Amino acid sequence: MTALVTGATGFTGGHMARTLVARGERVRAIVRPRSLDKPAVAALRALGVEIVPGDLVDAAAVAAACQACDVVYHIAATYREAGQPDAAYRAINVDGTRNVLDGARAAGVRRLVHCSTGGVHGHIVNPPANEEAPFSPGDVYQDTKLEAETLAREHGRAIGLDVSVVRPIGIYGPGDTRFLKMFRGIARRTFPMLGGGEVFYHLTFVSDLIEGFRLAGTRAEASGRTYIIAGPRYTTMNELAAMIATELGVPPPWLRLPVWPFWTAGALCEAVCIPLRLEPPLYRRRVDFYTKSRAFDTTRARTELGYAPAVDLPEGIRRTAQWYREQGML
Repeated sequence: MTALVTGATGFTGGHMARTLVARGERVRAIVRPRSLDKPAVAALRALGVEIVPGDLVDAAAVAAACQACDVVYHIAATYREAGQPDAAYRAINVDGTRNVLDGARAAGVRRLVHCSTGGVHGHIVNPPANEEAPFSPGDVYQDTKLEAETLAREHGRAIGLDVSVVRPIGIYGPGDTRFLKMFRGIARRTFPMLGGGEVFYHLTFVSDLIEGFRLAGTRAEASGRTYIIAGPRYTTMNELAAMIATELGVPPPWLRLPVWPFWTAGALCEAVCIPLRLEPPLYRRRVDFYTKSRAFDTTRARTELGYAPAVDLPEGIRRTAQWYREQGML
């Protein structure tokens, strides 16, 4: 089977491409021309991944990359970046998705797996949330991801393309640096806990997510369906911080601060920095990390796809911390 992976130079897409190669599949990756000289691209080439230059906003390039593929794993997206206008998110996350859908249909692709995000649900008022929980995106990234997954389902149906949507939850593992600040802060005993720490947080080890993608791309039951893919359990923020502290051999975070001054400071930083295209030292969404519950139910993926996350939280934290140490990050 031949698979096209978009976003293969990123954390999740890179794991997807490497896993498929390890399973003996032919893998193609569409890579922006300006990224062709990156070490990640050289590493993919060394594994036998076929690199096709192209940008998601270029419909012809996307269509060419889809040729002779059986399945497309559409993982590429524009994530949060300071100073980036809303139009840039829409160009990649929405219009780029439309190009991938059209290119896949024209090429006769059997299945397209679209990567969305659990963030489309926002704060989970009645945890755990399943796929039918209300939508409540909190920023332009989540807004455009929700728009893109809706497009994937509806446009895919209209053009006769078999689409499955996956909403990943809290991806972490070797190669990811989004949680480095938390690990490093806990290791140095400087990590602040805002509020009571009793909101829920749900993590998914990257190899479990990749298996969820693969199942969505190969199982007949996934046709036209949407799945939350998450780790085996969720915890409170206090419990998560304590697990990380145990792995790092330090006491749990002791510094506890009120939420509202930081939320207000984040709003002010954004108001001043974003119009100037500067990276704000504090975002409100970073404060949301401490205040919004994220806890999810994977029953649909388990029962329909046979999804069974294999890496429990303490083991995933151990592997992630080990990678940070190996990279000299801790």
